[in-house]
Amino acid sequence: MEEQKVLQWTMGPAISAEQEEADSFYFFAKRVIDLTIVTLSMVFLLPLMAFIALLIKWDSPGPAIFRQERITAKRRVHNGRIYWEEVPFTIFKFRTMRVDAKSTIHRQFIEAYIAGDEKRMAELQSAQQAEDAKYKLVQDPRVTRVGSFLRKTSLDELPQFWNVLLGDMSLVGPRPPIPYEVELYLYHHHDRLRTVPGISGWWQVRGRSATSFEEMVRMDVDYIRRQSLELDIKIIFMTVTAAIKGRGAR
Repeated sequence: MEEQKVLQWTMGPAISAEQEEADSFYFFAKRVIDLTIVTLSMVFLLPLMAFIALLIKWDSPGPAIFRQERITAKRRVHNGRIYWEEVPFTIFKFRTMRVDAKSTIHRQFIEAYIAGDEKRMAELQSAQQAEDAKYKLVQDPRVTRVGSFLRKTSLDELPQFWNVLLGDMSLVGPRPPIPYEVELYLYHHHDRLRTVPGISGWWQVRGRSATSFEEMVRMDVDYIRRQSLELDIKIIFMTVTAAIKGRGAR
């Protein structure tokens, strides 16, 4: 297998031996919690995931699972400094679009979103958007009928439990971006990639489609500065509540 290309290194602050020990314990405990929750959940989720896969196949031709390249972060420590290595990985999701869907409209929307160009974002929408969803491409003509439901309920994210098992993601952390998004990042935007990406996170439960890109970055960085097992567990419970209500997951 061809070795993955490292995209970038982001350097964190200098840390003491005590802080390094505390951080190491946090990431170890976080990994244990991830594996425990995902393993136990699979007993109940596998039948649901099989049913969703059948619905997708019934609704439109093509595979049930969608694979896409994203960027994860690997933590390294050298000479008392933390380094976050940005590397590509394959994310798994339930397919919510037609198999012939192109990424052009999403690329254009992401470019406008990162630039803060609300006029351009509105132009790319096919219908008038609610105020709490103007920062998300919700009227996407590429999305299937079943796909629309899966997105609204966040059920399309369930296959990412495999990414958690593989160690590319955590249950909680900033969402992993697509490489063409990272290419548009300014230097300070990389700060949101100084931890393991997650299925859910502080931005997802507090803002999501109602926040600008800069606000999202600030919320992700705020989470990274305050991350703890207590905060992670709080976000997990908030995620369940948000998913039930369908808030922001259009």
